[in-house]
Amino acid sequence: MAGALLLSGCAGGGGRPELPPAGAASAREVPSDEYIIGPLDQLNVFVWRNPELSAKVQVRPDGRITTPLISDMPAVGKTPAMLADDLKYALGEYIKDPIVSVIVENFSGTFSQQVRVVGATEKPASIPYRANMTVLDAMISVGGLSEYAAGNRARLVRADKATGRQREYRIRLGDLLKNGDISANVRLEPGDVIIIPESMF
Repeated sequence: MAGALLLSGCAGGGGRPELPPAGAASAREVPSDEYIIGPLDQLNVFVWRNPELSAKVQVRPDGRITTPLISDMPAVGKTPAMLADDLKYALGEYIKDPIVSVIVENFSGTFSQQVRVVGATEKPASIPYRANMTVLDAMISVGGLSEYAAGNRARLVRADKATGRQREYRIRLGDLLKNGDISANVRLEPGDVIIIPESMF
């Protein structure tokens, strides 16, 4: 896939390649919608027919949670379904056939699960990544470009999964946000950083 991205164009932007439009992603390229729990996430643990065992908890910085009857359960790195299975197994010592669900109510996420937008934007921020997230989604979250932003000189920094090295891609935020050019809307990946420079004039 990295090779395909590099071949997707080098027009402008100081020779940086462009990413394909979001609509061009094939079904196999669509990321999983399973969120990976990170430190400081807020979780709602629901145990059916056992309200005294249900709880709203925050994942501690050490990656663990504590609920009624269960202390120091590892949570970071698991999906909500995986954590629910682990809690079900642990609670099985106390109640028969517990039914457990875990809902992530407030996403903090690790840096590798976030998209960061910095530079000439209304409110630079780290945004929790979600499935099928695009540049447009990220820009809506940060309130768009600032008055002096050079949107078409923006770049996206992404770690190459194969080599671990960072690659830079040109993104045309001005065309997307000011001209409505949907071909400039590209898919994001967890860990992406969008850098928006200011105009020189």
